[in-house]
Parts: sequence; structure tokens; C-alpha cells
Amino acid sequence: MPTDSSLPIAAIVYAPTDNVEALMVKAARALAGQGVKLGGVLQHDIETAVNDPCAMELEDLASGERFALSQDLGSGSEACRLDPNSLAHAAMAVRAALDGGAELIMINKFGAQEAAGSGLRDEMGMVALAGVPLLTAVGGRFLPEWREFTGGDGALLEPTLESVLAWWAGLARA
Repeated sequence: MPTDSSLPIAAIVYAPTDNVEALMVKAARALAGQGVKLGGVLQHDIETAVNDPCAMELEDLASGERFALSQDLGSGSEACRLDPNSLAHAAMAVRAALDGGAELIMINKFGAQEAAGSGLRDEMGMVALAGVPLLTAVGGRFLPEWREFTGGDGALLEPTLESVLAWWAGLARA
């Protein structure tokens, strides 16, 4: 997998069978343990009594606050229910981290929303333009959109903690 790091941006490339959310949380904990000032938002699945695959919350890495990402659309809904208010809250958390001097901003993923031009795409662009390192995850099916977004720059990482830590160590040496 190419690891060009001309921009301080990295995306963990994952398959549907990879638990990328848990990997991102492990990476955040490991980097925070090294004293890295983190900002951004990471996704956590919420355990529910009915095993709802869309029950999700985001964690603001700067404050530790957690807030729901999904909204209840009723028992007949079959789609994931992204809450637009929560997305706005996440965008503000990313912007606050950028303004607050975060050394690394992590955003849970470049997914369907971002590939379509919305979600946290603008905030990812702001982070990149500011030159602050950005770590996210991208599903293999969205790699073409990711490459278009980054202009082909940045690093593509294997879905392992070791690859994330090696990328960060490489940036720190540069």
C-alpha cells in the first residue's frame, strides 16, 4: 500500500470486516499516552437491547464529551439515522480542536457523507489547509473519492495500530 506522506494526512484503509472504530480508539489512546495533544471526533457503537447496528455516538477527543450520532426515526425505519444536529456538533468540535492547537486531529472516517461532499469533509479540508496532521479511516469502496479529495497526497495505512504509530513517528521525525 503506498505511503506517500507529502501532506500530513493519513487514512486507514479498511474492509467491512475490520473493526476500524476500535482501532481508531486504540490509536487515540496510544498517541495520547505519548503526550500527543489530540482533537477531533471518534465513533463508538452503543450497545442496545435490540442490537441496533446504527446506534452510534461520537467522542470529542479534546473534551471527552460523548454525544449521539444517530437519531430515533421510529420502529419502521431501516436506514441509519444520522442526526444533523450531532454532525454540526462534531464539526464544531473539530474546529475547536484546530483553534485550540491540537497536534493531531482524528476524524472517525471519510465515509458516504464525505464522499458525497458533505459530512465532515469541509472540516477535513480545513485541517489539511492548516497543515495540522489528520488521521481518518476510509473504506476501500471510497478510495477513489478519497484520492480525489486529497489530490493523491497523504498516506494510506494498513488497518493496524503499528501502521498508525509508525506514520505518526515518521511525521514527528520530519
